[in-house]
Amino acid sequence: MIFLLVADAWRLARAGYVLAREGVLSLVSPAAAPPLARPLLDIARLIARKDAGDRRQRFSAALSRLGPSYVKLGQFLATRPDVVGASVARDLEVLQDRMPPFGQAVAEATVADTFERPVKDVFAVFGPAVAAASIAEVHKAEVIEPDGERRDVAVKVLRPGVSRRFASDMGTFRRIAAFAEHNFAEARRLRLETVVDTLARSVSMEMDLRLEAAAYAELAENTQDDPEIHVPRVDWDRSGREVLTTEWIDGIKLSDKAAIIAAGHDPKEIARIVMQTFLRQAMRDGFFHADMHPGNLFVDAQGRLVVVDCGIMGRLGVKERRFLAEILYGFITRNWRRTAEVHFEAGYVPFHHSVDDFALAIRAIGEPIHSRTADQISMARLLALLLEVTALFDMQTRPELLLLQKTMVVVEGVARSLDPQLDMWRTAKPVVEDWIAGNLGPIGQLKRAGSGLGEMGHFAATLPGLLTRTARVVEQLDEATRDGIRLSPSSLEGIGRAEAKRAFWGNLALWVIAAALLGIWLG
Repeated sequence: MIFLLVADAWRLARAGYVLAREGVLSLVSPAAAPPLARPLLDIARLIARKDAGDRRQRFSAALSRLGPSYVKLGQFLATRPDVVGASVARDLEVLQDRMPPFGQAVAEATVADTFERPVKDVFAVFGPAVAAASIAEVHKAEVIEPDGERRDVAVKVLRPGVSRRFASDMGTFRRIAAFAEHNFAEARRLRLETVVDTLARSVSMEMDLRLEAAAYAELAENTQDDPEIHVPRVDWDRSGREVLTTEWIDGIKLSDKAAIIAAGHDPKEIARIVMQTFLRQAMRDGFFHADMHPGNLFVDAQGRLVVVDCGIMGRLGVKERRFLAEILYGFITRNWRRTAEVHFEAGYVPFHHSVDDFALAIRAIGEPIHSRTADQISMARLLALLLEVTALFDMQTRPELLLLQKTMVVVEGVARSLDPQLDMWRTAKPVVEDWIAGNLGPIGQLKRAGSGLGEMGHFAATLPGLLTRTARVVEQLDEATRDGIRLSPSSLEGIGRAEAKRAFWGNLALWVIAAALLGIWLG
């Protein structure tokens, strides 16, 4: 335990030092910092590198040095210029797919180890890295099919040692979260330990590329009838734990708005497709791409949205999808009372609170942003209001909704970069209405009725076996208690040790009290 505490302290100290050394902390105004933190900011200015460069480059440089966990944070902030500022957001975009590559020789060695044969026997051509991010880098390669046809493919290769570094960081984050929950009520309400576990599990899955290949396949199957989206095909014969091969995509990144316009595509139409595609994945399929930053999104020659990097995916059950649909519909229609009721029905707000009071709080959030364009909405202000409301009504953090909430913010940021005048509510309305009509209307009622009959049939089929097992348990319980409950010698021994321990501490407490009283009397 002492070793872990020392290791955590070292990692936190290193993170603080790197931020200070790269000049990030020098950007913080002393007036905005707590009094006790101001001397630390003075020290940070003293150790900042004189050649730290443009202030816009400092944050990304620091996060790159700190490792993959911190880079993931930077990728999220890059989509929020209204939160971190436009200049910082532009700087952080380099974290999405322009990290330094780890080298051709290392990538080829990984491929050879994965398939247990030379690279030339797997790929006819294996080119240099074309993109590099925190977890892996991507190479353009060429394969020859049995019929002699040559085709281009994208080969994703994991960074060496990334799993170990990420596990170390997440271990530190978990212990910090546990400390915070033990000492602060707000941390317990936010369920920081569960939050860290949820995020760690999602990103750790990203480090097994076989799971990402399966996610590609499922997403492609779910969206095969959606003409506005294309998911690259997986080459299963050339994929493994550390190597993933997919169809090569010739497209324009959504971060390059000028190129999108030059190619004859309408950025406003692409923004609509991004928003509606995400909502269909979340509500209709319950399986959505949870890392939709601009580096993972392209538009192809047909004007379709192409999504890559399916390492982080989110899932929603029927209950969560209904909650999402009704909440969005409540905001769209300004039905604040129904929006509040859904929170209570889902168990997200404790029942001792008033529905009317919560509806009033929801209205306070919804009215200022309703029917406004994206450039008129401060997401920082909106998030601050949401945090105030959730604290006021004792709402605990819902782990199953974390990825959804995070991705919704990212998607809105991407759409906003393409169309600053985007009306989020009007764009979401047709998708939400379709889901509600198919699941909460008459058709949905029939579906649930059919599902209920199926569950009843399954229960009826298993009922005889359940009755047999119940009768056996009752018979065994009757035999065990016929002459009184008998405990095994090991159980009795354990009870004796516990009683002795309790008696020891009780006697010690009595002696301490007696000594204190004697001291008071003698004094």
